[in-house]
Amino acid sequence: MSWLRGNRAALVEQVPFGIVLALVAVAALRIWQYHWRQGAVIVGGALLVAAVFRAVLPGARAGLLAVRGRPVDVLSYSGLGAVLLFLAFTITDGPFGS
Repeated sequence: MSWLRGNRAALVEQVPFGIVLALVAVAALRIWQYHWRQGAVIVGGALLVAAVFRAVLPGARAGLLAVRGRPVDVLSYSGLGAVLLFLAFTITDGPFGS
């Protein structure tokens, strides 16, 4: 059980990434159920949640959300999330229906 104590810190620092990954899994389920707009909105929200986690948490606690420097990560996550939300809310009469 001593290996669990050493790995507990490593597991805890991946919790923010796990939350974002869980949101993306819910989005994938909604997309699979032919509710692609709802899925796209959830993915956009997951990216915004990732941006908040990356902005608030120090690099050592951000886990796999820390890819580049903090400003680059926050801008990338929030920019992609905003674009995805914009597209999901504004596309009408596409090939996938409503």
